[in-house]
Amino acid sequence: MSQPDPADRGGLSIDPGVLRKVVEHSADGVPGTLRVPRKLAGVGIGEQGASARLTLAGQDIDVRLDLALRYPAPVRSTVDAVRVAVSDEVERITGYRVRVVDVTVSALLPETRPRVE
Repeated sequence: MSQPDPADRGGLSIDPGVLRKVVEHSADGVPGTLRVPRKLAGVGIGEQGASARLTLAGQDIDVRLDLALRYPAPVRSTVDAVRVAVSDEVERITGYRVRVVDVTVSALLPETRPRVE
């Protein structure tokens, strides 16, 4: 028995929340980016990496990304690497095309070293 034509097999819909997670994860994997501690009422509640907002238009995505970089990372080349990583990974995994990646660097933080007591 032959398989039906791919166009007749159905569709695939990817939730925007999943697309956002793919964007954030790929940005966090670029050397020079940082995950920063999160606090609520002075209590540490984990870490947060890149934060993304997406605008979808069919199979195209526009990305607004907020992230922290390690100081003294070369900002321009790190942001360029983030743009490439996000575009490549989203297209590879989802088939969506990333039209633009707008990046805001919200913090430059020194690398923290463990404290010796």
